[in-house]
Amino acid sequence: MNWYEEKQEAKRQRLEDRADRLTREGAARVKSGFDRLSLIPFGQPILVGHHSEKGDRSYRRKACNSIDKGFELQKAGGELAARAASIGAAGVSSDDPDGVEKLTEQLNERKAKQEKMALVNKLVRKQDREGLIAAGFAAKLVDLWLEKPSWGGKYRAYEPYELSNNNANIRRIEQRIKELSANATRETKVTEAGDVKLVENAEINRVQLIFPGKPNAEIRTLLKSRGFRWSPMEGAWQRHLNGSGVYAAKDILHFLTKEIATS
Repeated sequence: MNWYEEKQEAKRQRLEDRADRLTREGAARVKSGFDRLSLIPFGQPILVGHHSEKGDRSYRRKACNSIDKGFELQKAGGELAARAASIGAAGVSSDDPDGVEKLTEQLNERKAKQEKMALVNKLVRKQDREGLIAAGFAAKLVDLWLEKPSWGGKYRAYEPYELSNNNANIRRIEQRIKELSANATRETKVTEAGDVKLVENAEINRVQLIFPGKPNAEIRTLLKSRGFRWSPMEGAWQRHLNGSGVYAAKDILHFLTKEIATS
């Protein structure tokens, strides 16, 4: 694993541990609540006006609250487990140092798929059953392709939109490879405006705004509205390093400079 994959794996493990803890605690609370209720004789009503009424109501309420809280904890545990399972499923991150290699692998797979779909459609149009069998396709699948024309009265295995969508994905991946390759050659750049620093931090792929102290509520609201989040580890307000991030940071610096000039 590279450092990014190790970071992702550590995050996944933390979420899974929390999910397991919440789920187990929730199950214990549900069991405790039902165990308490099971001690009440079946069909036993609350004796209104009896000296036992207050204690009985409290006992039942605590048991039901325990069950409700247990189900809430189990639900929260399930949501955390789902978050843990989704880590890494969104695609290749721009933070991943092996991102270009992974995207290149995806690109090659997409291109191979495009060539395969085009070849299959060509053979299907020619009604070349032997060619399709020789290409490794099962006889039943080939017969299905050749049995009757698809929409539009043409023989084909893959519809035009399938080739078009795959080709769009190829262009998208090529663009991401171009962007990540450019990021790899980017150098850290520091711009100062008064006592605030704008750091285009190439090492961690973040654009950062560093203040001499805690900014006031208005500025914090502005930072959050522009996508910046406080990082205690970095001691900076930051977001991903890209064109829109740098633009947002410079826009905030312009606002701060204007505020200082008019104060």
